[in-house]
Amino acid sequence: MRRRVIYKFWLSAISLVVLYLLYVVRQRTDQNVQRVTLTEKPRERTEDERLGPTELDNGAKLWRNSIHLSIVVCGDRGNESITLIKSAVLLTKSYIVIHIFAEGELHSSLQNQLNSWPHHITKNFEYHLYRTKYPEPSQEWKLLFKPCASQRLFIPSLLTNVDSLLYVDTDVLFLSPLEKIWSHFSRFNSYQVIAMAPDNEVRHTAWYNRFAKHPYYGELGVNSGVILMNLTRIRASTWLTSIIKYHKEYKSKMTYGDQDLMNIYFHFHPDELYIYPCEWNYRPDHCMYTSVCEGANRDGAHVLHGNRRTMQNQKQRAFKAVYSAFKEYDFQEKLMISFLPMLLRNLEAVAKTPCGKVGHIFSKRVAQFLNQEEK
Repeated sequence: MRRRVIYKFWLSAISLVVLYLLYVVRQRTDQNVQRVTLTEKPRERTEDERLGPTELDNGAKLWRNSIHLSIVVCGDRGNESITLIKSAVLLTKSYIVIHIFAEGELHSSLQNQLNSWPHHITKNFEYHLYRTKYPEPSQEWKLLFKPCASQRLFIPSLLTNVDSLLYVDTDVLFLSPLEKIWSHFSRFNSYQVIAMAPDNEVRHTAWYNRFAKHPYYGELGVNSGVILMNLTRIRASTWLTSIIKYHKEYKSKMTYGDQDLMNIYFHFHPDELYIYPCEWNYRPDHCMYTSVCEGANRDGAHVLHGNRRTMQNQKQRAFKAVYSAFKEYDFQEKLMISFLPMLLRNLEAVAKTPCGKVGHIFSKRVAQFLNQEEK
C-alpha cells in the first residue's frame, strides 16, 4: 500500500515538472515570434504579387497573342531603327512587343525617342531593351561581318519566354501590316523553324553561286535581313551547337558572317527552312539593273530592305525616298492626308532612277492599306 502511494506521488511530481517546462518553452517561442514581427521590415511584393489573378492572366494572354518584333542596334543605327519601328507601328493593328538588343550607350537615346511619341501611337506597342550578349569569344562574335550582326543567331537562347518572333535588320521598312508577314508562321510544316527569302533571283548577278567558298542553301543562298523565327522549335533543334561548330570550321572562308553561317546551317538542314518570296525582303538587287522580283512587280513589296546604306545614300534613291517619308511623318495628321502624298512626291522625284522606274513597288501596298482604312 505504501509503495503505491509513493509511486503516485513521484508520477504527479514528474507530470508537474513536464508541464512547467512546456510552459517556459512556449513563452520563449512567443517572445521570439513577437520580436521578429516587430524588428523585421515587411518584404516588398513583386509585380506579379501586386497584380490580381485576372490581370496576370490578361498580361500573359496579351504576350502570347502579340506580334513579337526584334532588332539589333549598334553604332550609328539608332535613328534608322526608330524609323523602322515607326513604319511597323503605323501600319499594324495588332499589339506589338518589340525586343531591342542595343549597346548600353544607345539605350537612353532610344528610350527618349520612343517615349516622346503620342499616346495614341504608344498604346499599341511596348518595347524591351537588352544589352547585346554573345558566347565566348564574345568580341569575335560581336565583330563578325559588321558590329552586332551576329546577335540574331543567339536570340533563341536569350528570349526564352518568347515562342516566335520576326527579326529584321535596322535598314528595313514595312510597307504592309505586320500581320501579313506573321501569317507565314501558319504555313510552316512541323519541321520548319525559320523563314527567309532568297538572296537573289537571277544566277548571273547572285553572290553565293559565283563566289562562296563554303556550303550554302539551295541554288542562290538566302538573305538574313528579314527572318521569321519559331524560337521554341529552334531551342529544341541543334541550332546553337551547329552554329558554333560551323563558325570554327568555316570562319576563314566566310564573307557575310552571320548570313553565311545561316546558309551553311540550312545547307545541312534544308528541311528546317521555309522560303517566302522576294517581296517579303525587297532589296536594291531586285531593281538596280532590271526589275526581277515578280511578286513585287505585280502587287508591290511588303518589306523594304535598304542594305548597303541605301536608306541614307544616293545610290538607289527610291529607297531613300521611302525612308525620308517615314522619318519626316510627325503623327499629327492622318496617314492618308500627310504621309501618303509625301511618299508619292518623293517617289515622283526619283522616277528616272533605276529603282524609281518601278515606283509602284514602293507605294502600292501602303496605298492599299490606307484606302481600306478609309472605308
